[in-house]
Amino acid sequence: MKNIDAYTHVRGESIYLDDIPLIQGTLFGASFGSPMAHGTIVNLDLSEAAAMPGVVRIFTYKDITGENQIGGIVPDEPLLSDQEVHFCGMPVAFVVAESIDAARAAVKKIKATIEPLRVITDPREAQALGELIIPPRTFQLGNTNEAWSQCKHIFEGRADTNGQEHLYIETQGAYAVPQEYQAIKIYSSTQGPTAVQRAVSRVTGLPMHQVEVEVNRLGGGFGGKEDQANTWAALCALAAHLLKRPVKYSLHRMEDMAMTGKRHPYSADFRIGLNEELKIVAYEVTFYQNAGAAADLSPAVMERTLFHCTNSYFIPNVKATAYSCRTHLPPNTAFRGFGGPQGMFMIESAIAKAAETLGIEASVIQERNLLQTGDEFPYGQKAQSEAPECWHKATELYHLTDLRKETTVFNAANKWYKKGLACMPVCFGISFTKTLMNQARSLVHVYTDGSVGITTGAVEMGQGVNTKILQVAAKVFSIQPDKIKIHTTNTFKIANTSPSAASATADLNGKATLLACTAIANRLKKMVAEELSVAEDAITLQDEFVWVNGQKTDRDWKSLVMAGHIKRIGLSEHAHYATPEIHFDATKEKGHPFAYHVYGTAILGVTVDCIRGTYTVDTVKVVHDFGSSMNTAVDLGQIEGGIVQGIGWMTMEEVVYDKEGRLRSNALSTYKVPDIYSVPKEIAIDFLQTPHDNLAIFRSKAVGEPPLMYGIGAYFALRNAVRAFNNKGYFPFDAPMTPEKVLMALYATQQEGIIQPHEETSKHLAVDK
Repeated sequence: MKNIDAYTHVRGESIYLDDIPLIQGTLFGASFGSPMAHGTIVNLDLSEAAAMPGVVRIFTYKDITGENQIGGIVPDEPLLSDQEVHFCGMPVAFVVAESIDAARAAVKKIKATIEPLRVITDPREAQALGELIIPPRTFQLGNTNEAWSQCKHIFEGRADTNGQEHLYIETQGAYAVPQEYQAIKIYSSTQGPTAVQRAVSRVTGLPMHQVEVEVNRLGGGFGGKEDQANTWAALCALAAHLLKRPVKYSLHRMEDMAMTGKRHPYSADFRIGLNEELKIVAYEVTFYQNAGAAADLSPAVMERTLFHCTNSYFIPNVKATAYSCRTHLPPNTAFRGFGGPQGMFMIESAIAKAAETLGIEASVIQERNLLQTGDEFPYGQKAQSEAPECWHKATELYHLTDLRKETTVFNAANKWYKKGLACMPVCFGISFTKTLMNQARSLVHVYTDGSVGITTGAVEMGQGVNTKILQVAAKVFSIQPDKIKIHTTNTFKIANTSPSAASATADLNGKATLLACTAIANRLKKMVAEELSVAEDAITLQDEFVWVNGQKTDRDWKSLVMAGHIKRIGLSEHAHYATPEIHFDATKEKGHPFAYHVYGTAILGVTVDCIRGTYTVDTVKVVHDFGSSMNTAVDLGQIEGGIVQGIGWMTMEEVVYDKEGRLRSNALSTYKVPDIYSVPKEIAIDFLQTPHDNLAIFRSKAVGEPPLMYGIGAYFALRNAVRAFNNKGYFPFDAPMTPEKVLMALYATQQEGIIQPHEETSKHLAVDK
């Protein structure tokens, strides 16, 4: 089964927000963002901007007809600044004009006088000042205070990860069109149609049944459009509501980069203790999450960091505490992995610190501590673990012992090039950690010609979810895929949707579709059984025909459907699915929050140029727990993309803000993402098909987020390569591992905080030249 979007994608016929034909009278918006990260607005002069040609109106917070608030989890985010500005790029005014050029020209004429206030960009500073989004949370298992006495080896350290720009090909945007009776229809580039619907309802004061949100597909999301699409939809909707004309706003790339949040940067302190057998006895970690200026999804992201703080390992004594720290950066938000990768990086750093100090391979510690089925996570859920199977298959299939020998031989023979090798096991929980979000609906219509139309709450953004939903219907009805159409996601057809996120979209919406299709099929089977006076279970649908007791009849699918319609049997179904078994008590920080876990192991190899600090990722070899993949082509694409995106986060994608909170990596000339020349030379994927039952659709486990974490191994492979050249230098755990950092580490001394070249560095460079 091919991805159903492939045909229109390669022909340029796929419809995105900017492909929607404009309605006559459409106006265009542009936002004036604060030029300062924190301050009080003393004066806002709109006069010159308002007089510009083509300008229709400029909106400020005073024009909001409902509530000036778009905060979801915590109501702390004004749509338009009223008195204070909290980050560079925070919307202060919204210009609406006859053309986008006119709107952007007018934005440049707005003058804001802002009295500066203290700017905080470091989460540790924010925590020290008590600037927290929510109170801190702690997950505990066992008793770490008593466990330290059982440890032969104890290591402490600090680790830091930077942010990551989503860089979806399609930027943020919305198109709001007034309808009859004060209603508004909004075409939004969003992963959360209902979130947009709620935000617009709140800002305009219209009830939700007056706000229709439609999404055909996105040109990428990666979490960046889960909540942050709300701002632009709300601005367009407010203007359309007041002007009674359609209003569209698609952000320029540099606007998008400057005004939207990223993956959360984290800083953490860790302490890890091992016994003589190198079993991890105790682990303590304190996370400082850089939330930015408002909550957005930070509390939920922080929670998932805690859920994944021990990665694929069983540790009997754990204490993990997390602070969500308010700074003066754009509110950071969901990004593939949703806090999980940050938690995993910290435990891998702790293991690496222990291994380096003990003079052993980190993989020795990793393997000895892998989760076994029945082991308990710090949050109380018991593991159904595929971690050992993934690890052992990867090490055997890809000959890890031989790879280590080859690396050692190469490093001994080459002075100016060094290879590094690292293993990266992954354990990632699948479900929204907020239990109520684990529900979905599907509306299925079977038409009298036998064709089928399906609408769900799933948003297609390149991950292939529409293809998988189509496969569900094709399998239940046993009809050809060309008889099925997946319709746009629309809040008037499917209400109260959860966002397409958390790797749960195919499971939730696929299961709802399975229920709907099965209900219709069962009604038709019952009709045939009554006609033939046979048991219902004797009737099956196969290859577009009715079969009775294993024998093909002459009744095809189309005639079956028409017969059902003639007998007034319902050929439509609106089904609801809620994930069973899951629960979590935040007052106790214990429960069973995940439907299942995805496991895997990656082996990554790199080569570092020790003169220049540049490097290549030579190979990524993976054994991934697919359950029972229902579409290997789609799943393979997700894994390859996730790996490269994870490597990008760990190596070259460096988000840089100055001390005044201004984004310096604000364009693709200053923010680097992996291109065709920087992706791994080899990506090998082994599909581990596990027989165990799970709650995934057709037992096909989610593949959206887990593969990104394999990219973390690139950091540690590079670290190992650098240490092969210089194992005496001070080398903090600080991602991303950019070529600049690699070069400095290659020639660093032992003294912490001071990077100095070795005496012979200049000779080395001269010789190479």
